[in-house]
Amino acid sequence: EAGRYVLIVGMSCPWAHRTLATRVSKGLEGAIALQTVYPSTDEGMWLFDKPFQGCRTLPEFYRHSQTGYSGRSTVPVLWDSQTNTIVNNESAEIIELLNSEFSELAKGPDLYPDALRDRIDELNQKIYTTVNNGVYRCGFAQTQAAYNQAVGELFSTLDALDTILENQRYLCGEQLTLADVRLFTTLIRFDVAYHGIFKCNRRRIVDYKNLGDYLADIYQLPGIANTCDIDAVKRDYFGNLFPLNPGGIVPIGPEGLK
Repeated sequence: EAGRYVLIVGMSCPWAHRTLATRVSKGLEGAIALQTVYPSTDEGMWLFDKPFQGCRTLPEFYRHSQTGYSGRSTVPVLWDSQTNTIVNNESAEIIELLNSEFSELAKGPDLYPDALRDRIDELNQKIYTTVNNGVYRCGFAQTQAAYNQAVGELFSTLDALDTILENQRYLCGEQLTLADVRLFTTLIRFDVAYHGIFKCNRRRIVDYKNLGDYLADIYQLPGIANTCDIDAVKRDYFGNLFPLNPGGIVPIGPEGLK
């Protein structure tokens, strides 16, 4: 139902970015409203740009939705404004909901077609473990052995994906799918943040023969660039991850990303 749901996101968060990219790829901007939050270093939580449902912070909002809630308060959130309920806060599930349950309102293509679902699921599992979550395994590794394993698996998968893209535009052929959406939001942050602060520095995405072009291709798709806030990514990764960057210095580069 158009106008009923609100998508709550933080612009620096790759998991929330998945839902933003799916929303524009499906042409759902007019049907699903957007509300943004930003991380507060002082308070250690997400804050609304302006009060939403009478709440200033995301934890307040979670408690507003469920009295007594004491768990983590994360983005993205899909909110039902009629029932005052959080429908879902798992990005992998939200993007499937946006693709299927809102299909009558959508103007964009099916990103999870039946004929490709097995392949998409296979790619998603591998990419999540070694790339989406893999960069965090590198960045927060507590031992050299753990880091070596994570970084090895990360670049092994990136090498394999680069090979896949040698003869096709997208991961599953010539059609953009949810597998591409889920990979894109990590790749767009890679050279800007993960390469440096997470020590994923064996190679940059731009150094790959095909992955760099693939990233640029998706970036130029209608509406996608507007979902990418590179300044927020740099500010939040380098400014809020205190244990990894105690000085809080935000690097100037790389050039070419806006």
